Amino acid sequence: MEEWIVNLQLVNRATTICWLSSLLCLAGQPAQAAGENRPKAWTDPNVARQEDPDFTIQGEYGSASAGASLGVQVVALGKGQFDAYLLQGGLPGLGWTPGKPRTLLKGAREGDRASFTSADKKISATILGGSLLLTDADGKNSTLPRIERASPTLGAKPPKGAWVLFDGGSAEQWENGKSEKGCLLATDCTSKQRFTDYTLHLEFRTPYMPLARGQQRGNSGVYHSGRWETQILDSFGLDGKDNECGGIYSISRPRLNMCLPPLAWQTYDVEFTAAKFDASGKRTAWPRITVRLNGVLVHEDLELAKDFTTSAPISKPLDGPEGPVFLQDHGNPVVFRNIWIVPGKSAKSSNQDSKPPNFILILADDLGYGDLGVTGSIIVYSMGFH
Repeated sequence: MEEWIVNLQLVNRATTICWLSSLLCLAGQPAQAAGENRPKAWTDPNVARQEDPDFTIQGEYGSASAGASLGVQVVALGKGQFDAYLLQGGLPGLGWTPGKPRTLLKGAREGDRASFTSADKKISATILGGSLLLTDADGKNSTLPRIERASPTLGAKPPKGAWVLFDGGSAEQWENGKSEKGCLLATDCTSKQRFTDYTLHLEFRTPYMPLARGQQRGNSGVYHSGRWETQILDSFGLDGKDNECGGIYSISRPRLNMCLPPLAWQTYDVEFTAAKFDASGKRTAWPRITVRLNGVLVHEDLELAKDFTTSAPISKPLDGPEGPVFLQDHGNPVVFRNIWIVPGKSAKSSNQDSKPPNFILILADDLGYGDLGVTGSIIVYSMGFH
């Protein structure tokens, strides 16, 4: 009898273990399936060029100088599909501004050629060999080369007195920070140092995710004082809303969508003035912020009149002027580099913000991209402001 009870206990224990193991296996299956269904994200432009021919078609077409009559931004949607935006007055930051004509052309790629047309069929375009041939509603033809713009503050050196938060080495200045291949990863990391007023320089790169849409496409964010977010998103070519790149999430849209194409290094240059409090601890002024995205002013002396924005890591009532810098993890492989802060009174805006940057144009063939199927494209290196 005792032997039978012992055997029964062993059987029940074995059955329980098998049952629990089955549950664990079943629980793991949806997570794995969900991971498999995520849109692919490229983090290396050279690999993207080799693996997806759409990558060499998406981007900007037109002139790198102000005064052009037209500019085109081509957005990759995956599987050979594209949206192209025809901009009257040139590219954003060089002539086109909200309110000027902006026409959507739908496109598709066959082989190394992509063809586009407007909804009314009056405007058409073809991209081949790094150039866009446009035929307008009057039958006039224009040829626009593919260009790659770079922010005039890209690679800016920290001035004397700056607090370097990341220089390509360790992530020791960050709580929960992780560095990899010279980049700081978007890991919900928080600066160990707290700041009040400051000027911030930060460089970031969004992944190439052509099949992703909306907030799932290259999403991260920079939270000032751990509360107010300057959004990071691959919103290249889109409207420029408050939840897109350059926006102050839930507070203000940018003056202009200055987001560059995915896998281009981009810059935020921010002047942050902390909230003010009197001797009793009562707030007397909200914080204010001036933001330049890729060297172009998108917010000027904007009041941040709320305690925090969406998904802020610090979401209690505002009770002091100090706070950290926080880099959001939104599940996309966004990376950062060259992050530094000058503490103290934020810098004043200058008249240079309204002037377009200078550029040097270099043929892609001269840089050896011809072997990757990119011919005739133009790489644009910024040389600062006029």
